[in-house]
Amino acid sequence: MYTLQTSACFDSAHFLKGYEGKCSNIHGHRWRVEATVAAEEVAEEGQERGMVVDFKVLKEALSALTEEFDHSLIIEAGSLKEETKKALLDEDFRLVELPFRPTAENLARYFYEEIEKQGYGVMLVKVYETPNNCASYTA
Repeated sequence: MYTLQTSACFDSAHFLKGYEGKCSNIHGHRWRVEATVAAEEVAEEGQERGMVVDFKVLKEALSALTEEFDHSLIIEAGSLKEETKKALLDEDFRLVELPFRPTAENLARYFYEEIEKQGYGVMLVKVYETPNNCASYTA
């Protein structure tokens, strides 16, 4: 089994509605997403001969996904009053609204599924909230 791993980072804020503690307030992270893909064989011909996938191609795919979150406020649908959301948008704040609570665990699954949709043989995705704390997802 061959595996490749790449990572991409983004800066954004979030909060956890209903959480009892500091994380219920808006706070930011330098998120790092690490994606590991796997394959039984490497390509036998063409540009990617001897490779599972070109690192550049995999990195670009992951970076495109994380770029959607960069310098935004990540919110769970329904976690803000409509007038609050409208006020933020009126001030040109960038909001990313997700159908789930924006925890590292849920983001790991989200990125896993998005990379998988692009046809990569995803093995594992890790999402770091801090340099020392990460959540991972594998199917």
